[in-house]
Amino acid sequence: MRGISRKGIAIATIALAGVVAQLPVAQAAYPDQPIRIVVGYAAGGTTDILARVLGEQLGKELKQSVIIENKPGAAGNIAASYVQGSTPDGYTLFMATVASHGINPSLYKRTLGYDPIKGFEPVAMVASIPLLLIANPTLSVKSVDDLVALAKSKPGQLNYSSSGNGSPVHLAGAMFAQQADLDLVHVPYRGGAMANTAVMSGEAQFSFATLPGAISQVRANNLTALAVTTPERSSQLPDVPALGELDGFKGFDINTWNALMAPTGTPQTVVETLNAAVNKAMASPALRAHFEKEGAMPTQSTPAELRDFIASEIDRWAKVVSSVNIRVD
Repeated sequence: MRGISRKGIAIATIALAGVVAQLPVAQAAYPDQPIRIVVGYAAGGTTDILARVLGEQLGKELKQSVIIENKPGAAGNIAASYVQGSTPDGYTLFMATVASHGINPSLYKRTLGYDPIKGFEPVAMVASIPLLLIANPTLSVKSVDDLVALAKSKPGQLNYSSSGNGSPVHLAGAMFAQQADLDLVHVPYRGGAMANTAVMSGEAQFSFATLPGAISQVRANNLTALAVTTPERSSQLPDVPALGELDGFKGFDINTWNALMAPTGTPQTVVETLNAAVNKAMASPALRAHFEKEGAMPTQSTPAELRDFIASEIDRWAKVVSSVNIRVD
């Protein structure tokens, strides 16, 4: 140390500290903690069922725990708003639906609480899901024609349940009533499971349930399946007609879906990691078998494809909402 002054040592130390400060900080590889998928409906409904199946397989792909968190209310708006405002680090995700990112922007003009396009980074499509027209078995209707005839004979006396005001089920019921010229009473519940239970208990006479949420009860003869709302019949219930096949309902088509979204600002590297993991999970034979058993069609996409799809869905449902004249706020 001879010949080096204390001042020189101090200067050298400061210079070294400056160099160290400029070195890149090592970041932990994503994900290094549990991931939450927020669902905007109560436990037991279709979105919840599919999120839990996806979460289990996604956890295996990412080698990290995936937790499902239910935040029901306002047809998914509460959960969507919550996720939009979450830290954009890839640890809080949203299980988007046709309601949150298709229908609701046209229904909730003042109280939506989030921006379906600017507030989220699309990650990947998850599932495509038909709706199923179900009735209480004690109603003694075996076909859509039977239900229409009964409703016409009792105007204003038949109730149909839904998973909430402005939900796809609500819109399906409104479209059904409009096309068949029926006077029906809409009874909203906080989630699909509750709406289905209402039909089984007789509180409501029928509903348009998601096929995954109702198929087990149909097979157990606790619900009567009258029609699916997609253009083609479901392979899970091949004897049940598509509503569009029937006179008076040509062109009737409501196909719901689920997709995974992250808050805007989530790093693209994280979005890409999630997209790759979700697509691998969707290709899993075990997951596909589980989804198909539930009546849902597993799907895949790139983030860009999902972004374009959501934009088209918002435009499509704006026209449907206008045609049935439903207002929420």
